[in-house]
Amino acid sequence: MYSYSDFDESFVRSRVAQFTDQVERRLDGSLTEEEFRPLRLMNGLYLQLHAYMLRVAIPYGTLSPDQMRQLAMIADRWDKGYGHFTTRQNIQFNWPVLPDVPAILGALADVEMHAIQTSGNCVRNVTADHFAGAAADEIEDPRPYAELLRQWSTDHPEFQFLPRKFKIAITGSPNDRAVTRAHDIGLRMHRNAAGEPGFEVMVGGGLGRTPMIGRTTREFLPVDDLLPYVEAVLSVYNTLGRRDNKYKARIKITVHETGVEEITRMIEARFAELRPLFGGHDQRLLDDIRAAFAPPAFRNAEIGAHDAFYKADPAYRAWAVTNLAAHRSDQYAIVTVSIKAHGQTPGDATSDQMRVLADLAEAYGHGDLRISHEQNVILPHVHKSDLPSVHAALVQAGLGTANVGLISDIIACPGMDYCALATARSIPVAQEIALRFRELDLEHEVGPIKIKISGCINACGHHHVGHIGILGLDRAGVENYQITLGGDHTETAAIGEKMGPGFAYDQVVPAIERLVQAYLTLRLEPGETFLESVRRAGLGPFKQALYGSEGTQDAA
Repeated sequence: MYSYSDFDESFVRSRVAQFTDQVERRLDGSLTEEEFRPLRLMNGLYLQLHAYMLRVAIPYGTLSPDQMRQLAMIADRWDKGYGHFTTRQNIQFNWPVLPDVPAILGALADVEMHAIQTSGNCVRNVTADHFAGAAADEIEDPRPYAELLRQWSTDHPEFQFLPRKFKIAITGSPNDRAVTRAHDIGLRMHRNAAGEPGFEVMVGGGLGRTPMIGRTTREFLPVDDLLPYVEAVLSVYNTLGRRDNKYKARIKITVHETGVEEITRMIEARFAELRPLFGGHDQRLLDDIRAAFAPPAFRNAEIGAHDAFYKADPAYRAWAVTNLAAHRSDQYAIVTVSIKAHGQTPGDATSDQMRVLADLAEAYGHGDLRISHEQNVILPHVHKSDLPSVHAALVQAGLGTANVGLISDIIACPGMDYCALATARSIPVAQEIALRFRELDLEHEVGPIKIKISGCINACGHHHVGHIGILGLDRAGVENYQITLGGDHTETAAIGEKMGPGFAYDQVVPAIERLVQAYLTLRLEPGETFLESVRRAGLGPFKQALYGSEGTQDAA
């Protein structure tokens, strides 16, 4: 993984010193809260319902064991013993007190981490495929490109005050595991007719109150042209983007109002101006970055232990079926560690669990950890002979849940339990759905399904692209939950369609149960997934299952 240069170290330390002074001035009253607010947001510090929240950047979701241990230490010393992994592959601490924040930032700097640009109208944390560098279907590791974009965008003088926040996602595989089509810029690698790698560039995706799927502005962008092309997109957006209405300020609205053809023309014109100015400096930097992402020295050993446990141990076999993915080496597997134990808060990991994950990565995973946008933790390189030992340690730590990709592997934002913007609870809904389907013993029968829950219209839980999406709203002081169906976050991305009237809090779980039972009845064969059934059968049978023949039964 990438290690800080002297410049990086100096830059981050200077930001810590600068913010320390700003905190001191806020505490002694020299700065008002109104004056302090933009300064703290530039350093990832939010004021939530009950306390401050610090959002820490985990660039493209990659962590070392030492960094994970430091996060555990921060959770113990300055928080309540846990952290929350987010859909931007970051971690949030929900309970720091203001006087301690400079010390937390200093502790982060000690392990080459920071909270810069995790808020504000700037380029946020660049996210990537959480299987990067390991996936069997990968063309090229996308993380060097993500790191190039991170270095370019951090404190970029032209793009610190964009019309609105800006999010970039990148995958090195034609199979999209990074939700690229729901980002301001999405980058999906594929090969052209000559076999050369390049990116499909999608611009103007995003969720929130006006969900849109990104539009393709380049079918194939040579990898050498990535940085000047992205700068051209940002430059056009910075010029055209609206600043008179924050609800219409995202680039998705700019693309919609201007038209994708005209936006594409303007991007290409700006790209033609910018490309000669780079002079190859970006490629030389990229070559240096690539060296930091060289593959680990993979072991060559027998894998018999895994095969033996798979045949003899049903619990191990269930975990292997759901939580393991194909690695580029036949002797290895990618392990997804579920942070979604039934009844627990999705994405929350205790400090003890973080230390277990760090130890496992060090002992069995070539010192590599990833955070996924689905709020789980990945050990991307585990030799198959070590899988039984990894599984046993995970089970002992409460991390052995065999549910990745199943109905309890739910994405959920913090909702009204923490967030000042939320209008409804998310976490209890996710917990109750998970517990109900464990009680019914239906998870494995149902198979792959993506449920995503947001506690407000900002859609931090990605509900628009859930196979089943749940949006919590406030209706005259009462929580009301809208359900959408048929969303998809992959290369075949789609925005889910609203089913009808919303449901009261205590009606949500029965509503989801009716949808799932309808699927089990409708599917042509056990191999037909929930999403495939929705696409084949249409919304009608599912609406009838939700609301009855009158179309509104049980609705609130």
